[in-house]
Amino acid sequence: MTREEFSKIAPSIPHQPGVYKYFNAENTIIYIGKAKDLRKRVSNYFAKTIVHRKTRLLVEQIYKLEFTIVATEQDALLLESSLIKHFQPRYNIDLKDDKSYPHIVIKNEQFPRIFFTRKIIKDGSTYLGPYVNFIKVRELLEVIKQSLPIRTCSLPLTEDAIAKGKFKACLEYHIGNCKAPCINKQSKEEYNWYVQQIKEILKGKLGDIKKVYLEEMKALAADMQFEKANLLKEKLQFLDQYTSKSVIVSTKIDNVDVVCIRSTSEQAVVNFMVVFNGTVVHSKTLVIEKKLEEPDEEILATALPVLREQFSSTSKEIISELEFELIGIDASITIPKLGDKKKLLELADQNVTYFISELRRQKTLLLNQSGEYAKVVLQEIKDKLRLKELPTHIECFDNSNFQGSFPVAAMVCFKNGEPFKKEYRHFHVKTVEGINDFASMTEIVFRRYKRLSEEGKPLPQLVIIDGGKGQLGAALDALKQLDLIGKMAVVGLAKNIEEIFFPGDKESLQLPYYSEGLKLITRIRDEVHRFGITFHRDTRSKGVIKNELESIKGIGENTATQLLKKYKSIKKIKELTQREIAGIVGTAKARIIFEALHIFEE
Repeated sequence: MTREEFSKIAPSIPHQPGVYKYFNAENTIIYIGKAKDLRKRVSNYFAKTIVHRKTRLLVEQIYKLEFTIVATEQDALLLESSLIKHFQPRYNIDLKDDKSYPHIVIKNEQFPRIFFTRKIIKDGSTYLGPYVNFIKVRELLEVIKQSLPIRTCSLPLTEDAIAKGKFKACLEYHIGNCKAPCINKQSKEEYNWYVQQIKEILKGKLGDIKKVYLEEMKALAADMQFEKANLLKEKLQFLDQYTSKSVIVSTKIDNVDVVCIRSTSEQAVVNFMVVFNGTVVHSKTLVIEKKLEEPDEEILATALPVLREQFSSTSKEIISELEFELIGIDASITIPKLGDKKKLLELADQNVTYFISELRRQKTLLLNQSGEYAKVVLQEIKDKLRLKELPTHIECFDNSNFQGSFPVAAMVCFKNGEPFKKEYRHFHVKTVEGINDFASMTEIVFRRYKRLSEEGKPLPQLVIIDGGKGQLGAALDALKQLDLIGKMAVVGLAKNIEEIFFPGDKESLQLPYYSEGLKLITRIRDEVHRFGITFHRDTRSKGVIKNELESIKGIGENTATQLLKKYKSIKKIKELTQREIAGIVGTAKARIIFEALHIFEE
């Protein structure tokens, strides 16, 4: 892969943590790496100057690359380590030792021990991890043991041996680090309760233990025992910094396949992951073009056998969010609601979502480069809304007020799918008193199209009214007065839920969430919000200042307007000297204003 070839695919690599794999021309993985930012890291390999000879040799052999997005940098670190051990790429072997990340094991014993290990033995014990930050987790375990003391010895504590008195209490018991179950000073039930609490904490469920520490810390502080309270504060900080185990590498989930699908009316995007020996070893995303709007279940039933054959998967469990027919596959489907399997499904969904967004970006870029994007989107709007003409000229209205005061409105204009700011308009509502959004909408629509008609300017093909049926009806009242009904299409766009209302229709129209036409309509609506809110904020601010100045006895609207025009805010006017104010409004009024604004100052 040359630097020029890489520059074409670089924009498709996300600025997210993950793992990347380099393949040679024989489709063999030659290098696996991790990254906090995938695009930045991979781009470094194709920089203008590469100092190290080994890196140059690697880059010369790169034929293609793949990446898997994960949630955190720690997940990327764990996945990289496991994939290197699984695939043993040529350029990783000399760079990585055989060290594995530690787990916490809860031994399958009558009085379970809890300790760190790098070796996993299938003896019925519970393994949590792996953990990247070994020091932090070890400190956490020590903090927990101070509150929930458990044994650290390796004595074979059976009920018979304890009953026969074969053991003696050790130093740990005498210094308070153990309750001596070996000499029957602690019951099996109490000990197992301690173990269960530790297990919950290590899974990330920290609420109970943090609550105990907080209450104890407050009690110590109230009793003036600040040193002990500070020790508990440090324990709480350890808990807050603790991160639970990663699902990327799991001892609980052995060999499973994970499949996730997201569809449009034209295509489906499927992510397939293979989890082998508790590690995500393969992740593949592919696009399937639909022919007859096939349902997701049918697509998965067809695609899964092909994907499993491609990666030689023989897993007996398929994790999915849908139930579908398994054709020629000896396995069962699991639809998880919680836990590690659900997190794996969320990881697959994260990769699908990014892939879809990248497809859209590339499609938009391609269409923009060919000058066809606007035509395609506008044609979609024309088809979906059943318009008579292509809406190359669209206008959108919105109005707002503040507790009935300062009623204003805004209109934005889009031509050929892009903002046409020369035609943006602000309106001060003149004929409406109090809170009456419908009457305000009637006024501004009437004023806009009365002027266009009088000036002989072309009308838009589509008018969008921000609001539901009430606002739409108000706009139509204005058009009836102007005899413009039927000369342009008018629709209402309900706030938040993106429902489109047509005049006279009982039911609304909802475009698909992935629709490019809906994306343009909501963009226009968001633009009129931005334009209108900015105007309303400025109007309200000026109105409040003028009201504050005009409330001063002897100061009228003209004087307030003069000061506002020059200094913009009451804060700046307060900073002026009396002489500076006199330069604008005269000596007499300056004295009145200055004294009124500083009446409460010493």
